[in-house]
Amino acid sequence: MKQVNKILFPLDLTEKIDPLLPWVTTLVEKFDATLIVLFVTQDLASFTSFYMPHPNIKSMQDEAMKAAQQKMAEIRQAYFQAFPKVETRVVQGDPAEKILEVAQKEGADLIIMGTHGRKGLERAIFGSVCDKVVRNSKIPVLTIYPQ
Repeated sequence: MKQVNKILFPLDLTEKIDPLLPWVTTLVEKFDATLIVLFVTQDLASFTSFYMPHPNIKSMQDEAMKAAQQKMAEIRQAYFQAFPKVETRVVQGDPAEKILEVAQKEGADLIIMGTHGRKGLERAIFGSVCDKVVRNSKIPVLTIYPQ
């Protein structure tokens, strides 16, 4: 059987975690794996096709990082306190790229992530982080549609 030592669990902090937790818990317990919970804040500089002074962008990004780190601490306390081996990360950049980068850097064996199940125009406009991760990951990705 394939050994899974590290599981990466990226969150977008807006989705409901509850439907995903049974899957995460089962796999973490089954393999006695370390769980790495990740949130990627969007790099706001990528949205500035108009002039915005750099100190304003930097200030906004710093505030976004601080808020994300606080939210991640709350999520860890609320959902992952009982996990014996859990780590949290908050990074900044393109979500799909950063998920793949962290997976490689941390030596993750599996990625578990929720999918929004967008279709049609909504998918064309917003894209899908999950699709990009699945297409480009060198490790297995378990996707779960949280109903």
